[in-house]
Amino acid sequence: MESSKVFLLFFLLSAVQVVFVTCTQFQVGDKSNGWEVPKSKSDQDMYNQWASKNRFKVDDTLNFNYKKNSDSVMVVTEAEYEKCHSDNPIFSSNDGDSVFKLDRPGSFYFISGTAGHCEKGQKMIVKVLGSPAAGTESPPPAQSANQNATESPDHHDHDHHDMKNNAVAIHAVAAISFTTSVMSFLGVFFF
Repeated sequence: MESSKVFLLFFLLSAVQVVFVTCTQFQVGDKSNGWEVPKSKSDQDMYNQWASKNRFKVDDTLNFNYKKNSDSVMVVTEAEYEKCHSDNPIFSSNDGDSVFKLDRPGSFYFISGTAGHCEKGQKMIVKVLGSPAAGTESPPPAQSANQNATESPDHHDHDHHDMKNNAVAIHAVAAISFTTSVMSFLGVFFF
């Protein structure tokens, strides 16, 4: 009987691990483009097209890769997004490898802080899914400009950031952990 309690505890801890491992880190613009001014007028909506092809959840993160100190990324209000300008962004970073955590359901508005870039299409709206109980979008939280920033190595090599593979690997580990837990739990009762 004592061994079944141990396996039950192991099962519950593994199930909790699955819940915490399901966030995803997205490479904005995918590996090939990164966060840059669209190359042609026909690409001006490329970031919104990219965002519409993905499903974002609370606690997912967005990784913006761009040339350090030559560009930037800002989170702004909807009105500032429409004007392509902000004097007081919710978040701002220019380190070349910026990570932003999607910490609530609703819409997030991203623009380049470099003059002229937003007007050329370097902007994006990300819609974050909420829990079924949430139902409505909440307003952006008040936070300091760099509260959401994370430190990263000082390099700009897009090839080392294959975020989709990382997301697949994280989900695979979670699935393996969950399967192992279920098998261990069932093993107590049948063997």
